[in-house]
Amino acid sequence: MSKNVFVAGATGAIGRSLCRLLVQDGWKVTGTTRSQAKVGLLRELGVAPVVVDVFDAAALREAVVKAQPEVVVHQLTDLPPALEPALMTEALVRNARLREVGTGNLVAAAVAAGAKRMIAQSLGFVYAAGPVPYREDAPLLLDVPDYLETVQAVLSLERQVLAAPLAGIVLRYGKLYGPGTGFDTAPEGSPLHVDDAADAARRAMTAGEPGIYNITEDDGVASIAKAKAAFGWVPGFRLA
Repeated sequence: MSKNVFVAGATGAIGRSLCRLLVQDGWKVTGTTRSQAKVGLLRELGVAPVVVDVFDAAALREAVVKAQPEVVVHQLTDLPPALEPALMTEALVRNARLREVGTGNLVAAAVAAGAKRMIAQSLGFVYAAGPVPYREDAPLLLDVPDYLETVQAVLSLERQVLAAPLAGIVLRYGKLYGPGTGFDTAPEGSPLHVDDAADAARRAMTAGEPGIYNITEDDGVASIAKAKAAFGWVPGFRLA
């Protein structure tokens, strides 16, 4: 492998943890931010910074092709700090567009760059009511209007990544907590520490067959047996 990786969303909570891990592991990391003000943060992490808007398809393609990554990691979100309720309605609309249009642009850029593998962040807590623990083939929540736009966007992201001509891996993350998330303690129902999320992405970069994997703490809601078997992921990892 070339050990070149392109991390889209490198300054997010998961992105920062992931970049630290990848630099420690010897990867040459190119990471994106939408803000010039965060370039210094990326440089401190040992990451080659790129300021780019994922909705600018041409600029994104140019950035990814220039990086020549073996692996592209999709950790893009557009949510307010601590999921501030007053801001969530508009944020969910933006995030849905990011998952649909932004994912399409990133997939196209990864293919143009000749990337061999893509790891993408999805959601592991939008399963329809049914027997637990939910396996990855369980149906998602499509019959509740308040969740419909989000779930449709999640499905769009997953389909685009899995249909791309590369090894696409979708990580269905649980409800995040830990540094940078705005939540210090584990929430109920499929919690996931941000460092565990980063560790799962790191492992999936070099192991596991293309497909969907639940990545949550083992609280009996979602089955994580597939991730354990495929790339040895178990919850409990913490950055020093």
